[in-house]
Amino acid sequence: MKRIIQLALMSIVIISVFIINKIYFSDNEKNLVETDLPQDQLIQKTDNNIIKSLKYEVQLDKGNWYIITSDLSELTYINDVELIKMQGVIAKFIDENNFPLIIKSKEALYNNANYNTKFRKNVQIKYLNHEIFSDKIDINFQNNTVKIFENVRYEGLDGTIKSDNIVLNLITKKVDIYMNNENEKIEITKN
Repeated sequence: MKRIIQLALMSIVIISVFIINKIYFSDNEKNLVETDLPQDQLIQKTDNNIIKSLKYEVQLDKGNWYIITSDLSELTYINDVELIKMQGVIAKFIDENNFPLIIKSKEALYNNANYNTKFRKNVQIKYLNHEIFSDKIDINFQNNTVKIFENVRYEGLDGTIKSDNIVLNLITKKVDIYMNNENEKIEITKN
């Protein structure tokens, strides 16, 4: 009797699996769509994503924020690290006193793992009545430095400074202004 019950239960399970397979899986085979795209093009489409109006907000420490936005962004992955290629970029550092330092550029590369950002093309920094223009800025949060380089021009209430490099330490607020060639001098023009 025990064997008959086991055989009946086994038959019910097999019939149920067959019916479920017929109902749910046979229709899916009919809905498959073939594409004419090459295989490498399909892989490229799934790896990178284009996003409009992207915004990241990072709380650096108590009361200090780093906010970066872009008009158009492309998410890429290199060695399992998300790198965002941005266009039309605006970044803000907001301190505990709510005084924003604003960086604008045409392009930037943002590392989502460590927040390091490389700004490129027509870079402009505004802080209160101070402005800095350059071709490139690199922000490194591991070293707590901001390096402003290539065609650097500072404009403030007291005058203008032209140099090759400005390096700012985010912790100590120490600023180094220097030329690539030690024989060249920094240009200072007073108003």
